[in-house]
Amino acid sequence: MKEQLAQLSSKDEVSIITLDDGKANVFSPQMIQDINDCLDKVSTESGALIITGREGMFSAGFDLKIITSGDMNAIAEMSISGFRLLSRILSFPRPVIAACSGHGIALGTFLLCCCDYRIGAKGEYMVGANEMRTNMVIPIPILELIKFRVSQKHKYRAVLGAEMYSIDAAVDAGLMDEAVKQEELMELALVKAMDLATMGHPSYTLTKDLFIKEVATKVNSALDELEAKK
Repeated sequence: MKEQLAQLSSKDEVSIITLDDGKANVFSPQMIQDINDCLDKVSTESGALIITGREGMFSAGFDLKIITSGDMNAIAEMSISGFRLLSRILSFPRPVIAACSGHGIALGTFLLCCCDYRIGAKGEYMVGANEMRTNMVIPIPILELIKFRVSQKHKYRAVLGAEMYSIDAAVDAGLMDEAVKQEELMELALVKAMDLATMGHPSYTLTKDLFIKEVATKVNSALDELEAKK
């Protein structure tokens, strides 16, 4: 039996999904499936959700072993399933808090962009979309996500400039809402999640749907086009 790469736990009204593959928390097919399995068990009518990683690593993005394998079918399957997962998190009916426990690179940054509130641990950690520096085109579904979250003055720097941000700098860029000490990360994330868990249902869900409607429509339309070309 394979070890689960994403674990679900809870505290009171807060569900917690922890990513830990022992390495870079890459979005491999198994990680994507394990996160989806966790989400299947989280209430969509009450409470709140925290997504976090292990200390020092939130996520370094897609599995490079598959990306560099040359297997175009495997690459397409992993990419589309990863993008669909991000869309699911973006549209999750209850509040989603990212407790960024370390580096959040490439898809790790786009995961942050899907969360409603983002708290990062201070340290020698970086977040950002590095695709331009690795000669990769940012697909429309995730391009729309970072455009939605990043502040206007950082749009070029964060996307085409491939700027990597410290956790403190990421607050100014719009990629984070708070930067806190590593040892306080989960405590403060739980405080925030417990507060947001009190938001009424279905009023929160309906308002969130309206708030993200434009970006969610663009993301899902682009995903449908990618799947049609597969």
